[in-house]
Amino acid sequence: MPGDDTLFHHALRLGDDALVLGQRLSEWCGHAPMLEVDLALANIALDLLGQATHFLNLAGEIEDEGRDADALAFRRDVLDFRNCLLVEQPNGDFAQTIARQFLFSNWQELLMREIATAPEPRLSAIGAKAVKEIAYHAKFASEWVVRLGDGTEESRSRMIAGLDWMWRFVDELFDPKDGAASLRAEWDARIARTLSDAALEMPKPRRGAMGGRAGHHSEHLGHLLTEMQFMQRAYPGATW
Repeated sequence: MPGDDTLFHHALRLGDDALVLGQRLSEWCGHAPMLEVDLALANIALDLLGQATHFLNLAGEIEDEGRDADALAFRRDVLDFRNCLLVEQPNGDFAQTIARQFLFSNWQELLMREIATAPEPRLSAIGAKAVKEIAYHAKFASEWVVRLGDGTEESRSRMIAGLDWMWRFVDELFDPKDGAASLRAEWDARIARTLSDAALEMPKPRRGAMGGRAGHHSEHLGHLLTEMQFMQRAYPGATW
């Protein structure tokens, strides 16, 4: 079983991934292309925020310095976040959002499946609950990849552009520190299968963009946190 320091950082990374992507998806509320999609994206965002709460509470418990999930979410600066770069990327158009969700959720489902069998009971309990939710997230995104890729000329071109934009952030997902390197082959197979159904080709390999796990983020995360943390920054310690 990993030591407390390793487990703290592991829980923090997983919590930050879910928190940042949940915030990103919430930006679609009231703006999605149809009501059904609006509700689906909102529900996925809520699932992710719930996962973030569990992982960040676990990180705070391990750290034992009086910080709970709220403190870790709203009272850290951008350089202290450990999410992967993929989840902080802008929504762009609907196809770009779907591309991001497709790549992330298929990875997250495989990782949570592994975490659900972890010997650390607090970690495995979160993974076991999360994997059921994430299976839907991956299915939703994969089905939309096929619809857009095998749809009209415009939807196809937008799906290709979305995948091309997001592909550079994929390598960071398979960090050996998270025990995720062994998942790459199965993830590649899942992605290739869906893209084949969508009559799309795998994006060409490119130099990966890294750094999020070490706190080196794009400008996009700072803007996201400015909005997300506004109330706690303006009124520190405020409660309802």
